[in-house]
Amino acid sequence: MDSGNGLAITVWTFGATLVEVNVPDRHGRTDNVVVRLPDLRSYEDPALNAYVGATVGRYCRCVTGGRIELDGTVHVLDRNDDGHHLHGGSLGFDKHVWRAEPQAFADRLVLRLRLHSPDGDQGYPGALDAEVRYEVDAESRLTIEFRATTTASTVVGLTNHAFWNLGGAGRTVDDHELTLNSTRYVGFDERLMPLVGPPRPVAGTPLDHTTPRRLRDSRIDNFFVLDDPEWAAEVVHRPSGRAMRVLTDQSGVGVYSGDHFRRPRAGLCLETGAWPDAPNRPDFPSVRLDPGQTYRHRTIHQFQTIGDVHV
Repeated sequence: MDSGNGLAITVWTFGATLVEVNVPDRHGRTDNVVVRLPDLRSYEDPALNAYVGATVGRYCRCVTGGRIELDGTVHVLDRNDDGHHLHGGSLGFDKHVWRAEPQAFADRLVLRLRLHSPDGDQGYPGALDAEVRYEVDAESRLTIEFRATTTASTVVGLTNHAFWNLGGAGRTVDDHELTLNSTRYVGFDERLMPLVGPPRPVAGTPLDHTTPRRLRDSRIDNFFVLDDPEWAAEVVHRPSGRAMRVLTDQSGVGVYSGDHFRRPRAGLCLETGAWPDAPNRPDFPSVRLDPGQTYRHRTIHQFQTIGDVHV
């Protein structure tokens, strides 16, 4: 999908995966700014693929003990992470082939991908019909929109798991600057499960990205509570002049600097969406979806270039 204004993306039906996002630098040279694996076999192999670029569901992030309770009934989910449930289970949405339908409009290009998840899939109640839409426009915006409906009360939290690197392939993200519209984060234990209690202030901690901060000074694998819905994050790569602003209708964003990735720090993951273990945390925003309702989640990646900078 090519916007005609320098922004072009490649999406595969396997995992509804964002494989390439080609963006020009300040000199007009175009490069892919998301991590891409060598071939389809690499995406299919769980040992090689850490959800790279995939649509993650039914529920992104963790569910403690792989257990949820709805209306007094306990549902045991697939425990694919040392006794816990992570990113939809062993056969989550990232492992399925989605049905694709391209659409062209006067002002944008859209790719709609759909997936049917049967009742009981990975332990989740209700048959779920999920949809993700990738959209590019002439304003250098990539919009990713998720929707879902269910036949029975369930929990839903979809996200995209791209690893961003505005410098292009073969680099680390150490020379990127990250700003987050967040003054609070969710505390985790050593297994990255949320601790009891409200979100904690970032002030005075290494997680404070309320002003631009180079990633070489940060090791991040946390969930941040957004202060307002106007914007979520800004990433700047001054050597190339590429910048990306992330806007979302969600209340939080998971940020991972890729330190344990197969190619450490090859990309920065920005996963907007549901809070970790929200199905078991009544103090967190609800992720319940009932019949007759439609789950919606929209995130925009706005690209631009900045002028020459000496670094």
